[in-house]
Amino acid sequence: MPRYRNSSWRSFDPDAPRAGQVAATPVSARCRVLGIDPGSVRTGYGLIDCDGPTQRYVAAGCIRTKGDTLAQRLRHIYTALVDIVEEHRPDEIAIERVFIHRNPDSALKLGQARGVAMCAAALQGAPVFEYAPQAIKLALVGTGSAEKEQVAHMVKAILLFDEVLGLDATDALAVGLCHGQSRRLNFLIAGAAGSVVA
Repeated sequence: MPRYRNSSWRSFDPDAPRAGQVAATPVSARCRVLGIDPGSVRTGYGLIDCDGPTQRYVAAGCIRTKGDTLAQRLRHIYTALVDIVEEHRPDEIAIERVFIHRNPDSALKLGQARGVAMCAAALQGAPVFEYAPQAIKLALVGTGSAEKEQVAHMVKAILLFDEVLGLDATDALAVGLCHGQSRRLNFLIAGAAGSVVA
């Protein structure tokens, strides 16, 4: 009985189109990224401008929710992020993926806050990208178990700004920087394939 269904494994062509494969879209070197660190009490946001290997700090802050009920807090997150998106017009959105929490109620609230943040951020039609917390820490610090203070230190070292920011804001900037590194890699790959847009 043959080991492979086709005639031979030697006939495999890595460049040949495969079923379900989506054609590569042009990648631009310049892009404004909005990073979001979602939370039902505090939601951090950070904006960076990416231009090839250069990443420049634009703005960052923390949305401290108001209201006695979860619905009121979610509405505050939504309206605040809509204002930020309309003011800064990001080209792409990067958001931290929900991690498994010990407390199911806290995980549910975090997921709801994240969903509201994604809806508000994508209001202008910008694509949304998700990154696991460990992947963000690994991209910035070199280890997936880094502390928030280490992440904040690396964010300031990379973006070279002196503004005093809370950990929620620096976490959001870290999400944006992680996406910036990812899209830079895609830019280099696309350049090799000839689909780069200046």
